Amino acid sequence: MMAIRLPRILQAKQNLLRGSSPARDVRKGYVAVYVGEEEKKRFVIPVSHLNQPSFQELLSKAEEEFGFDHQMGGLTIPCREDIFIDLTSRLNGS
Repeated sequence: MMAIRLPRILQAKQNLLRGSSPARDVRKGYVAVYVGEEEKKRFVIPVSHLNQPSFQELLSKAEEEFGFDHQMGGLTIPCREDIFIDLTSRLNGS
């Protein structure tokens, strides 16, 4: 299991907040992420997902591919949208 360090999460959050104005419409306890291999789609997910081992694997891939200072100004996750939706559905218990 790979763990992501808290400073990296805080840096990603700061990048989201200084990015485009849609980041400001994310309510407390949630974070906006951009998902997709080519065309990116914006999702708003609970911050608690960031602590889940399966989600941390995606974060590790994102760090390898983009780092946390990506041109979109937010946390970008390089995976297929359907895989991301399946993962978040399982984390949400639906």
